[in-house]
Amino acid sequence: LGVAGATRTLLEALVPYSQASFDDFLGQQPPQYVAARTANLMAGRAYTRARWLESEDIPSVGLACTATIVTDRPKRGEHRAHIAAWQATCLNHYTIHLEKGARDRTGEEDVVSRIMLNALAQAMGLDMRLPVPLTANDQLTTETSDFKATAVHLTHRDIPYFCVMEDGRIPTNHVNPPALLAGAFNPLHDGHIDLRNLASKLLGEPVAFECTAVNVDKPPLTPETITRRIAQFAGRYPVYVTTAPTYIEKARLFPNTVFVVGYDTAERILMPRYYGNSYQNMLDALAEIRDLGCSFLVAGRADKRGFFHDCRDLAIPAGFETLFRGIPPEKFRRDISSTYLRATGQRGSR
Repeated sequence: LGVAGATRTLLEALVPYSQASFDDFLGQQPPQYVAARTANLMAGRAYTRARWLESEDIPSVGLACTATIVTDRPKRGEHRAHIAAWQATCLNHYTIHLEKGARDRTGEEDVVSRIMLNALAQAMGLDMRLPVPLTANDQLTTETSDFKATAVHLTHRDIPYFCVMEDGRIPTNHVNPPALLAGAFNPLHDGHIDLRNLASKLLGEPVAFECTAVNVDKPPLTPETITRRIAQFAGRYPVYVTTAPTYIEKARLFPNTVFVVGYDTAERILMPRYYGNSYQNMLDALAEIRDLGCSFLVAGRADKRGFFHDCRDLAIPAGFETLFRGIPPEKFRRDISSTYLRATGQRGSR
């Protein structure tokens, strides 16, 4: 901050040094404070904070570091640092294991600081790098989650879905979520988050978000749009991105999953026009969804006239009543929509 013009590049700098400050910033108490996952979560939270402070059209980076280095007492464990740089297109992670006894605190701080600055330079697309004085016994490793490249694979239909975990990892194996809350999330808002949290409490299971890149009523999302949408979840929640526009396709992709939906979505699930205008096709699809072990948890919602509807108002065919479970209106009602936020120029969730 001693350099003139720093306000043109730096939005905010935080040092959550105490445990209470750290937990408050992260929104949780991590199992380990000095760990790769923790650094990634910190970078994700920094990135979503940057997107809130500045227009999302302006490139930003969430840079974070958590480290255990030389202190005023001997340490039994290794000296190490985890550094993460989260941006719209990717997450870069750096782990440095420092040779114990090779440097004093100032020396170890210098190495970690240089790696952080190089991480920032890489994130900003700069070729310049600082030299990092490593010993023969130091170990520096890097890992990248490439959101943009994965989104391209999805839009090319090379893969049916991908998942970005809250810490930015993209699992390579199939991860079947216990519950999913699907939507466009344009933008993600507090109503989505409150519904997700309540559903998780009611189900006793974690609830992930699902963003559909291919929609029945809308044009498909581009890789650029996909990365912007999933950026909203950085450091907070896992998000799945799929090419499954209908719930029968989602059920085939994720059997034994509870789908958390709003009343308007539940209504569409029960409309024959989404099944080739065939009532029988709709019944067959509902039967397959049930046979795949899936079900729906329905949140009530007010219509355009202000009338509130919940699961009890759905025209559920006989024999499929147990496929739909309602959330009592006294437990959840949020009359907010992404459409309204966009129309009024309001922002989404922080």
